Amino acid sequence: MDLLIALLPALFWGSVVLINVLVGGGPYNQIRGTTFGALIIGILLLLTGNTKFDDPIVIIVGLISGAFWALGQGYQLKSVSLIGVSKTMPISTGLQLVGTTLFSAIFLGEWSTGTQVILGLVAMILLVGGIALTSIKGKNEASESTKNFGKAIPILLISTVGYVVYVVVAQIFGVDGMNALFFQSIGMAIGGLILSAKHETTIRSTVWNLIPGVIWGIGNLFMFYSQPKVGVATSFSFSQLLVIVSTLGGIFLLGERKDKRQMIGIWTGIILIVIAAFVLGNIKA
Repeated sequence: MDLLIALLPALFWGSVVLINVLVGGGPYNQIRGTTFGALIIGILLLLTGNTKFDDPIVIIVGLISGAFWALGQGYQLKSVSLIGVSKTMPISTGLQLVGTTLFSAIFLGEWSTGTQVILGLVAMILLVGGIALTSIKGKNEASESTKNFGKAIPILLISTVGYVVYVVVAQIFGVDGMNALFFQSIGMAIGGLILSAKHETTIRSTVWNLIPGVIWGIGNLFMFYSQPKVGVATSFSFSQLLVIVSTLGGIFLLGERKDKRQMIGIWTGIILIVIAAFVLGNIKA
């Protein structure tokens, strides 16, 4: 039962961007609605007494990490609007794993033994290979798609910076995610407002996009619940299976068309990314 619960964050997080696309509204309505949806979960935690105000470090780290999450999510949604879910999510997930792992290894000294260094390098190779395979161009892909892919790459790099800072700032200061979740949700909402401030948004679209934000927050709660039950390594590794949910959801639920060559590349790339995530999860243990 605990292992099934540990799989739920991947299901919930992998569904977020799919629901964003299904309810529509464009990236600015989507990021505003999603961050406000996450704020709803944060407020519920506050009302149930699961938030403490006695540590200023937790408050500051929560606000900063939440704002950078909004940056990562907002630019990920921009990429989705250009190249779709099934191309964006494997690249985005792979880049996040590369970024957080390299930061932890270089600046936090998590690779302290020769075995960890070897496993880490193997994981990096698998990640790069997986990202490349999921990005294979279709035989009949239009030049416009290639142009959009070129535009999406720098957007995804900015997104990766947001997600990496969101993760590592809590690691640097040793802040527990559950304690910071309320303050993160405030940071997310502020970040979402800043990103969408100069763009046209509608109340209706923003309200619909509250749904993926709430789902993201629930996935977070399942993650915090499962970590002490199955261990950090297993819960981390299982959570990265979100790439399967989002990528295949983009293809089969959203109808993003791929030829046989691309499907082989996507399947192979996803397998490599998932294997790398499990390797990295055990290094972190």
